[in-house]
Amino acid sequence: MPDRDPIQAQLTELRRSQILDAAATVFADKGFHNATIKDVAKAAGVADGTIYNYFDNKDALILGILDRINQTPERESHFEAASHTDVAAWGRAYFKQRYETLGKDGFKLFQVVLAEVLANTELRKLYVDQVIEPTYVMAEKYFEEWMRDGKIRRLDPALTLRAISGMFLGLLMLRIMGDPVLQEHWDELPDVTADLILKGIEGNHNE
Repeated sequence: MPDRDPIQAQLTELRRSQILDAAATVFADKGFHNATIKDVAKAAGVADGTIYNYFDNKDALILGILDRINQTPERESHFEAASHTDVAAWGRAYFKQRYETLGKDGFKLFQVVLAEVLANTELRKLYVDQVIEPTYVMAEKYFEEWMRDGKIRRLDPALTLRAISGMFLGLLMLRIMGDPVLQEHWDELPDVTADLILKGIEGNHNE
């Protein structure tokens, strides 16, 4: 089987990204159920049928958006960076990057896609199987490595990762619900989150 043309692969990825950008805008503006493939195609500047060359349906578009929010292709390189630096410094930078991933208009989009994932059993299973679980498996490998190297204390990697992601998700939910403290201090959360996870709340009270 001949190797895939790298230029064609790049063009395909650019078109996929263009369509996902359009879908994110349309879903955030109209809501998932009110939006149509025709709306997405118009926003992307392509023919309706072109969408189906890249995505089977609206559920596939949602999965693509969630995969992008998760930054799945980049996640391993993010964790690999911690193997070559101080985990605390990496943690602060990593949490800052994760909080910034949604972007200026991302909270509304996240609300739309999360509501659909919670309501759609089939989509939720696809999201867990294709995005969430592989990310946990990858991250657990690095947690185990950091424990062996003495960078972090011994914990259950699977439970720890879910506790951390639960904190992040819970804060997003509170922000979406309009929590005034989070709205005012959102930019401070990466440091607060990193300190809580890496140091806890019990420590030297004289600091």
